[in-house]
Amino acid sequence: MDWNTWGPAGHDKLTRPPAADVPDVPARRGTVVEDVSTGFVGAVVRVQRSGGVHVVVLEDRRGTTRSFPLGPGFWIDGRPVRLTPPRPDPAAAPRGPARTASGSVKVTGARARTARASRIWVEGVHDAELIEKVWGEDLRLEGIVVEPLHGVDDLGGLISEFGPSPTRRLGILVDHLVPGSKEERIAAQAMRVPGAAGNVLILGHPYVDVWQVIKPQVLGIEAWPVVPKGQDWKTGVLKGLGLPHATPADIGLGWKRLLSHVRTYADLEPALLGRVEELIDFLTEPEAR
Repeated sequence: MDWNTWGPAGHDKLTRPPAADVPDVPARRGTVVEDVSTGFVGAVVRVQRSGGVHVVVLEDRRGTTRSFPLGPGFWIDGRPVRLTPPRPDPAAAPRGPARTASGSVKVTGARARTARASRIWVEGVHDAELIEKVWGEDLRLEGIVVEPLHGVDDLGGLISEFGPSPTRRLGILVDHLVPGSKEERIAAQAMRVPGAAGNVLILGHPYVDVWQVIKPQVLGIEAWPVVPKGQDWKTGVLKGLGLPHATPADIGLGWKRLLSHVRTYADLEPALLGRVEELIDFLTEPEAR
């Protein structure tokens, strides 16, 4: 099974529901959809008429745009839909304040704050991209920069080099931070570095990799594939999902496809949500400003 046939709980191109059961969804700007026939994933930029038919223009994360005829053959959140032209509803009124992807109240008209000396460190690029997608607006408003570490084996040395202080704090998010793990021992040793106490906060989630904080239902699957012990986890997951997995480029593209299904905090496991919010609070306390 490849990505183009991957759908919710046992449905693929050969067994997908009849067209009558596929819901109509207006192609509103910003909606992230996937064209089933090509696997192209992008956000709706606009709907226009071309050659007498309506087409939707999608833009992916690299800025590439492609046009597709409106109608069936699209997925949203791992489920088949039929895209239709958007229809403005003049009677529609806002229901409460606008929200960011993290669920916080959207602040309009505010400029991004100059970056603080304090930082959030995460284990890798994928962690940073996920946090940017969900908490990016909040972080820019607060002037917090997220930096990938590419591993935590020398976490104590990195903290020492950073030189934490009351106005130069570190919030660190660690994968698989569970009792008895290697990560727990590394975190405990790192907190013994001079200056770390009170100025460094190390938190984590229980998952082997940040990929797992995406709820499987968001991807249209019942659960994440089980990867045999000793096999590279990301490679095993992509293999289990029927996606290309042989090269580093395959891994990167596989992650982009998974991340494209994340739209808000509701698509992530609670075990991550509270940890990120706690790190942001730690870095924005009055004494850390």
